Amino acid sequence: MGIMGYLRDRMGKIVAIVIGLSLFAFIASEAIRSGGSFFRDDSNEVGNIGGEKLPYDEFNKDVEQNAQQFKQQSGQANLSPQIMSYVQENTWNQMVSRLIIKKEVEKLGLTVSDDETQAMTSGNNPSPQIIQAFTNPQTGKFDRANLLNAIQNIKLLKDNDPQKIRWADFIRQLIQGKLGEKYVAMVTNGLYVNSLDAKDGYEAKNKLVNFKYTLLEYASVADNKVTLTDADYSNYYDEHKGEFKNPQELRDIAYVSFNAAPSKEDSAAVKLQVSKLEAAFKSSTNDSLFVQVNSETKAPLVYQRKGKLEPKLDSIMFSAAPGTVYGPYLSNGSYSLAKLVDARISPDSVKARHILFDPNMEGGITKAAAKADSVKKVIESGKSSFADMAKMYSVDKGSADKGGDLGTFGRGSMIPVFEDAVFNGKKGEYKVVTSQYGVHLIQIEDQKGSSKVVKVAVIDKPLVASSKTQSAAYSKAQAFLIALTKNNFAEQASKAGLQKKAADNINATASSLPGLDDARELVRWAFKADNGALSDQVFSVGNQYVVAQLVQIKKKGILPLEAVKKQIEPAVRNQVKGKMLTEKFAAALNGSSNIDQVAQKAGGKVVPVQNIVFANPIIPGASAEYKLVGTIFGSPVNKLSKPVAGQQGVYVFTVDNFTNPAPLTNAVREKQQISQAILQRSEGQLFDALKDKDNVKDYRAKFL
Repeated sequence: MGIMGYLRDRMGKIVAIVIGLSLFAFIASEAIRSGGSFFRDDSNEVGNIGGEKLPYDEFNKDVEQNAQQFKQQSGQANLSPQIMSYVQENTWNQMVSRLIIKKEVEKLGLTVSDDETQAMTSGNNPSPQIIQAFTNPQTGKFDRANLLNAIQNIKLLKDNDPQKIRWADFIRQLIQGKLGEKYVAMVTNGLYVNSLDAKDGYEAKNKLVNFKYTLLEYASVADNKVTLTDADYSNYYDEHKGEFKNPQELRDIAYVSFNAAPSKEDSAAVKLQVSKLEAAFKSSTNDSLFVQVNSETKAPLVYQRKGKLEPKLDSIMFSAAPGTVYGPYLSNGSYSLAKLVDARISPDSVKARHILFDPNMEGGITKAAAKADSVKKVIESGKSSFADMAKMYSVDKGSADKGGDLGTFGRGSMIPVFEDAVFNGKKGEYKVVTSQYGVHLIQIEDQKGSSKVVKVAVIDKPLVASSKTQSAAYSKAQAFLIALTKNNFAEQASKAGLQKKAADNINATASSLPGLDDARELVRWAFKADNGALSDQVFSVGNQYVVAQLVQIKKKGILPLEAVKKQIEPAVRNQVKGKMLTEKFAAALNGSSNIDQVAQKAGGKVVPVQNIVFANPIIPGASAEYKLVGTIFGSPVNKLSKPVAGQQGVYVFTVDNFTNPAPLTNAVREKQQISQAILQRSEGQLFDALKDKDNVKDYRAKFL
């Protein structure tokens, strides 16, 4: 609806785009993986970026703003813990990236000129965020006229107007994004691929090798035939120590849960409660009031097209008579009753225009409505046109400049009171209605199509566990906790017939765990507890009561061997098996002149492989074998190899032949392909390097 619709809808879209996308393109997929103790910092410090403190109140303000925008865009009144965690993480990423890039940009003296800013907003090639926000939903095309009109209207607002402030914030973020792009361009423009790189890349994708191999799989050695020593673990750990770098502190817990979900008796009780409302619901003459008084969900009653109701109601209500009550039925965790209030044939779309009067400017709702009636009479008398009156009186300046025109729209596009007026009226009719935006004088210019619509009133009661059910589950959990010692958790779980579950690698800001949706309190405890500690209480998580034990603390940095010992055990076992199988192959190679003899002695078989390239080291019927294929491409033809320990087992091979590709004739294209691949990696690597340099510290956990 012009500026009313713009300020309500467009600004929400703009801010949501900024929230949903990373502030800078090159960090779009990057997560901030920093950690460290969060007890050694200022009380109001949520993070520290290169010595610059991030105040919690500033972070929290941005989180609340972003959460509010998410609610507006999603239509959700409340955000789940998972969504809220996403909003918090996204806000943190924005703040960290903004500060990191700001430091680098200031060092280099980069700026964005006024001309560049104008080009991003209203130039010939505006920002993608601008294009998306001002794309006409009916045509799918960018509406430049609407953009320019909106910018002009915003300029007319007072400097302290919230919408003008939000627009200025958006422009600042566009500028920051442009600065980020410039910085990345300066770095990535220094990347260079030479002719030798192009030649190597071309041959890696096109040089073919044919070979034969024989394989002794690790699985051919039974696990119980292998004894792992401390030296085996240490050797593997030392060789792969770089893989165990922990970017932030993590914790592992074990837990058991006691189900406190609604019982059959609870379900029957709620269903009966809803059933008792059926007679009164059926005889009600004010269904809207009945819903407001008796329903958990206070949804307004609106006409809806077929397919908009939930499936079990859709088929019933479109063939029922008005007054029909259906239910109780279980839907989305609630027992519900539905009543068909009305059914009618209604236009599919309406073309309308309006004049919006602001009650605050007119001295209240009554006076605003009286003024709307007066203007209506003037228009009906022919003394002035609707368009002229709209330009003169409407506070919705966006539509006022177009004579109040709102275009053509379908059901669900407008607020209920406005929608009822235009869809239930007649072509050419004038209507005066009041909404949360003010008093509207509406003219229904045209109505197109016709189809059946229904108005359905629904009352619901959530299915929740009774206090009896919850008390019984809690008592069991409390008894289990009392019986625990640090060393008998698994024993007590087995004795109680409970499954001991694990939640590993928990970070300090986690809001949910596997099987536990809202586990923030449990995570807080885990990051305050000592290793091996039992939970100091029974935690209520959704419809479960949880008792836990902190199993392991994984500090930031290179994890010690003990922290990864269980994790690396399968790989260590395969390494030991590999040594055993290598010895077996060494014996088979002794005195053998070809691969068939080796396979026969070792008890394997010979497998021929054709047309393998270095860039795609997949062995048909096996898996990626990087070490094997790399060794093959560096080996001579017709010579038995030494044993090679790969992913599946230990190999011995012989190369039959190589097929060299045609000479490289288009080095430019090959360089471009390699450059693109390097560019995709470099952007993320650049941000990682900047984070490491600025020593990003994350203290959010103590506040969340």
